Amino acid sequence: MTWKGAAAVCVNGDGQLLMVLQGTPEEEKKWAVPCGGLEKGESFEACCLRELNEETGFEGSVVRPLFHKKNEEVDVRYYEVMLTGGCMTIDDPDGLIHEVAWKGADEMAGLILSFPEDRDLLDSILSLISRQPI
Repeated sequence: MTWKGAAAVCVNGDGQLLMVLQGTPEEEKKWAVPCGGLEKGESFEACCLRELNEETGFEGSVVRPLFHKKNEEVDVRYYEVMLTGGCMTIDDPDGLIHEVAWKGADEMAGLILSFPEDRDLLDSILSLISRQPI
């Protein structure tokens, strides 16, 4: 069975990406954008916003789809999300989130990612942002 989920890609005014440090108590903790599994009857966009809130405390609105990772094992949709409220806190019912932080391009290279295959996508998003005039 294919695991289905959604991820929130949020960039702040300083060109930093919202990331969460995640893992079970016995696992090595690794970084990822806020993401999680689709619940029954939930749309991918609703999943994205719910996971954003549970894992970071922020509320947001989907701006646009960014990427669709699909293979035999996963079907994950990545969305650009604009934050609209809330404050940084962890309210993860699964207890897998250990830290929430904004990470810039200079910090990304040193992070161990939960999903290493996402590095090129995240780097390209930060690169595009850094070239835009403020």
